[in-house]
Amino acid sequence: MVDKKITTRIDSLREEINSHNYSYYVLDNPDVPDSEYDRLLNELSNIEQQYPELITPDSPTQRVGATPLDSFSEVQHEVLMLSLGNAFSEQDMSDFDRRVREAVEKENIEYAAEPKLDGLAISLLYEKGLLVRAATRGDGRTGEDVTLNIRTIDAIPLKLRGKDYPKLIEVRGEVVMPKSGFDKLNRQQLEKGEKPFVNPRNAAAGSLRQLDPGVTATRPLSFYSYGIGLIEGMTLPNKHSEMMEKLKSWGMRINPESQVVKGQKGCNAYYEKLAEKRNDLPDEIDGIVYKVDDIKFQNILGFVSRAPRWAIARKFPAQEEMTTLLDIDIQVGRTGALTPVARLEPVFVGGVTVSNATLHNQDEIDRLDVRAGDTVIVRRAGDVIPQIVSVVKSKRKGKPRRFYLPNTCPVCGSETARFEDEAVTFCTGGLYCEAQRKEAIKHFASRRAMNVDGLGDKLVEQLVDEGLIHTIADLYNLDLEQLIKLERSGEKSAKNLLASLEKSKKTTLSRFVFSLGIHSIGETTAQTLANHFLSLENIMNADEEKLLAVPDVGPIVAENLMTFFKQTHNIEVVEQLISVGIHWPKIVKKSQDELPLAGKIFVVTGTLESMGRNEAKAALQNLGAKVSGSVSKKTDYVVVGENPGSKATKAEGLGISILDEKEFIKMLSQ
Repeated sequence: MVDKKITTRIDSLREEINSHNYSYYVLDNPDVPDSEYDRLLNELSNIEQQYPELITPDSPTQRVGATPLDSFSEVQHEVLMLSLGNAFSEQDMSDFDRRVREAVEKENIEYAAEPKLDGLAISLLYEKGLLVRAATRGDGRTGEDVTLNIRTIDAIPLKLRGKDYPKLIEVRGEVVMPKSGFDKLNRQQLEKGEKPFVNPRNAAAGSLRQLDPGVTATRPLSFYSYGIGLIEGMTLPNKHSEMMEKLKSWGMRINPESQVVKGQKGCNAYYEKLAEKRNDLPDEIDGIVYKVDDIKFQNILGFVSRAPRWAIARKFPAQEEMTTLLDIDIQVGRTGALTPVARLEPVFVGGVTVSNATLHNQDEIDRLDVRAGDTVIVRRAGDVIPQIVSVVKSKRKGKPRRFYLPNTCPVCGSETARFEDEAVTFCTGGLYCEAQRKEAIKHFASRRAMNVDGLGDKLVEQLVDEGLIHTIADLYNLDLEQLIKLERSGEKSAKNLLASLEKSKKTTLSRFVFSLGIHSIGETTAQTLANHFLSLENIMNADEEKLLAVPDVGPIVAENLMTFFKQTHNIEVVEQLISVGIHWPKIVKKSQDELPLAGKIFVVTGTLESMGRNEAKAALQNLGAKVSGSVSKKTDYVVVGENPGSKATKAEGLGISILDEKEFIKMLSQ
């Protein structure tokens, strides 16, 4: 005999958990943090493990755990699950509204409007408030029994709330995969080397039709109810919107965007509003569903063929269409990244005509196995850049050649490079490549590089557009007459710029190396290279073995350096910069004891904006400091970034000097 206290506690836990589910999924207003919810669920699970005879089918713990099926059994729908007629224009909606008004002999009709979710239609059968069966729509007459999988979806109640529900009710709705869940699932698929899903609808359908409910349980599925089928033991409310509020009170999730609108004018306004916010909604929608709100009018209108006369779906412009890939071009971005671009047979998709689509990088081309001449499916959602989501292999003719990104830059002819663990292929001619010219000059002149005061982004754009500079070395050949002729450039500002350029010629080796904009060479790495090799010539001539011997230099940095200085164009620009007078003091290698922070022990905690933790560590070690992972009485300084944690608290307790990021950067520069 089980102690009554145990059964009372189980009932209490189930009621509380179900209440929290209602607040979270139906009201969209969580009333406890996830940790508290997990604590309650764990407590219930532990009690049920001790007393398995007390487990009931509607317990919140019974979402997962069923034995995988060999196949799905068929379910006959007692009330047909009908499809909807479609409207593709305002005129179609006008015709629908006119037919409704004429049939019911009323001038202005109220419609229940809601987003048309792009998911999988589902029928949920509840007897005495308990979920006993779930089925897919199938062909409208016959669906598949997916009860075990549906039970894994937290947004679907296993037991209805309250007491006033009918003895039998069939709730109909849509199983969807939210956009955020879809993106996360596809990232996981790619990490596992598996094929990603094409869109949330396919992902939802594929997840729900798993023979193993345990797999379905891992998928981020959700649910919205939109109506009822079979019902016994209750008189229906007078309006569809009232019925939906009833479902909500019983624990069913309804779409928060649902609204009752008046006449065609109200329908059009709702359509425009949802079309505008479509891309910001958490779920994919492909249109709006309008239903005559008055149940009496619905009964008068009846059905035609396999669709109700009292409802219609107004579709948004298609976001996916099929077209032909004519060719693949290469664009070189301002940072040197090579991006493959698909040239398409123009196609109307997502409300605009699309003739180009991004292919991102070589990995994406390989994943899609896309080739010139292929028939492809193009997707465009809102302002998102159009992209190819799949290739229709059945339409491929012959054996078209695979596409590979080129070994040389199509703009300047420099070698291209792609390094381990990086998806992007980039041009190595950063100082010479026309595509990268403006960005290279802006970086070269920036405060942390050569610090050319007065050379802002707009002026750089002007100088390049006017053809006055082609490489960073050309900056030092500018004269007063050229600058004065530029728009919005006076004599005083021109003279100030020339003076700043002259002043910038005196720099440091580390600043100069950083100013060249070599891929993955930041300020700290440039400083480390300068301290180690002592001269530019040594850095330029270093082989892989010598570079890997430098602290904070790994295989990728080493390869970047060697590739950069292997390019004749880059060497020529560096030599031109030296010839115009750029110079720096000779570096004399100091012993460890002579370095300014010799013997000092630092701890770095939290997130630094200007550099990573490893960069900060390398910078300190370059100056002779020791960097520790823990705070002790021997610690001299603790460098604190954002969200520092317990190390900062411990340092305060021990009276250790604490440096914020600004103070730390100042110390390094001094």
